[in-house]
Amino acid sequence: MLGILSAGIAPGLALLVYFYLKDQYGSEPISVVFKTFLFGAILVFPIAFIQYVFETENLGQSGMIHAFVLTGFLEEFVKWFVLIYTVYQHVAFDEPYDGIVYGAAVSLGFATAENILFLFANGLEHAIGRAFLPVSSHALFGVIMGFYIGKSKFMTISKRKWLSLSLILPFILHGIYDYILLNEQKWAMMILPFMLFLWWLGIRKVKRARYLSAIHYESKFNIEKTRLSTK
Repeated sequence: MLGILSAGIAPGLALLVYFYLKDQYGSEPISVVFKTFLFGAILVFPIAFIQYVFETENLGQSGMIHAFVLTGFLEEFVKWFVLIYTVYQHVAFDEPYDGIVYGAAVSLGFATAENILFLFANGLEHAIGRAFLPVSSHALFGVIMGFYIGKSKFMTISKRKWLSLSLILPFILHGIYDYILLNEQKWAMMILPFMLFLWWLGIRKVKRARYLSAIHYESKFNIEKTRLSTK
């Protein structure tokens, strides 16, 4: 049991620490990050229930609907909803990069709870594959979501556009990921290039968010400097 818990938690925790330490302008309060992570973990249970109901009622059984609606849209929407209504207006969310931290936290909370349940049901031998595929993909969906939520909060124009993209892009990418896995014959050939693309996109968003945070803090510093000089 201890081995399964360790294997289930370790990948998500390692990825969360990685994105957390990339914050160069003041780390987020650990308590807020942990609460966001915990919210993500709790989401596994209502989502699993909804998916179970659809499966038992034979609704949405086509691969496209299952991948893009019952998995991609449903999971990303509830994570997005949590971010908007728990941390978007939080005082700790004070720079663009913070969106990535909280986006990764809620997604990795979800992925970690899902991972533990899967390993209990199917065995520890799946731990490495789970770490490289579901856990890391959830983290990157969260990074992309958080990047656009950060832009929505701190950019002065196109706020609705960035907020819309914060849901639409992760939902589409998640749907593609699941649709690939449903292809029993070709998934092994398709998943590697897709994951490489996902990592490239995620790291690019991390670098861009750090740049936007630098501009944000420079702007705040110049405003404060101007205010003090006019006293």
